[in-house]
Amino acid sequence: MASAAALLLQLQLLLLLSLSAAQPGFISLDCGGADDYTDGIGIQWTSDAKLVFGGQATNLPVQNQLQKQYSTLRYFPADNSKYCYTMNVRTRTRYLVRASFLYRNFDNSNVYPKFDLSLGATPWSTVIIDDADTPVVEEAIILAAAPTLSVCLSNASTGQPFISTLELRQFNGSLYYTDYEAQFFLALSARINFGADGNKSVRYPDDPFDRIWESDSLRRANYLVDVAPGTERITTTKPVFVGTELEPPEKVMQTAVVGQNGSLNYRLDLEGFPGNAWAVSYFAEIEDLAPDETRKFKLVVPGMPLFSKPTVDVEENAQGKYRLYQPGYTNVTLPFVFSFEFKKTNDSSKGPILNAMEIYKHVQITMGSQDGKHHV
Repeated sequence: MASAAALLLQLQLLLLLSLSAAQPGFISLDCGGADDYTDGIGIQWTSDAKLVFGGQATNLPVQNQLQKQYSTLRYFPADNSKYCYTMNVRTRTRYLVRASFLYRNFDNSNVYPKFDLSLGATPWSTVIIDDADTPVVEEAIILAAAPTLSVCLSNASTGQPFISTLELRQFNGSLYYTDYEAQFFLALSARINFGADGNKSVRYPDDPFDRIWESDSLRRANYLVDVAPGTERITTTKPVFVGTELEPPEKVMQTAVVGQNGSLNYRLDLEGFPGNAWAVSYFAEIEDLAPDETRKFKLVVPGMPLFSKPTVDVEENAQGKYRLYQPGYTNVTLPFVFSFEFKKTNDSSKGPILNAMEIYKHVQITMGSQDGKHHV
């Protein structure tokens, strides 16, 4: 007779297979939730109750019916154990892994939790809660090296480790391929939609891979500050061709900022840095320039002259207007405080343009057992 553990594993496998069939490539766990449901943007959420034999579920006040997934969470003892969610994946396939944490003083202690998050045996991030009503979201992109992938919580230095949601999004083909993916995964530090219409993020269904593109209108400490005078937002309703290897959503590419005074300046703190980065800028010419107008510019980063060598001519580089051009670096060293400027060249009649940007940190994968003493 099969053991109880084997039966549980089979049930987990069947559940996750049914999830994938319902929404191919997506696993969305509402941690602490009791029911399965579809949210306001069409994401199908599944309760983690059928997967769990650890931790405690608790309810939180619902402040936004469109975010039902934040009405519950699951918390774990503040001990020396490692608590892991283990999910079935397709080997040699890249996945976006996203975990979110909304505290809302669920334990009535008013002690902001601080604990470690890991992908299997590899340290991923330290989750630090500093606002009870704002979710902390961690994202990573990893090449699955085994049939299962574990996300683990451990080492609480204050409060209790907890989790609100856990999501997997399967990527197609070569999306986010790097030469180093067998040794490193990518931990997200910034994914920005410049020129966004309001504070709302762009995600599924506008992005079929459900990446979350944060609006540059969001204001928080040391993030997208030191903006140059003359920075203006532009938008278009015309279609923009984005059918390249990274496929940013068209909605993101239909907005941009332009430097009417000749430059675009920004400064932001990069979580987890200094370190080696994967960084890409996304450009599309979404203004109808006159025949005698040109838009050429360079990237200027203090102390890093290598960035200033290439000249960007978006329309020429993309081979036309309303088409994506996405230059970047797959492995470049960046500081924690990252200042950059796009500056027009002397022979350009128009200032620079910027539609979007992504920055990830390379995190070295630790070899060894993925799981700890407790599995969720």
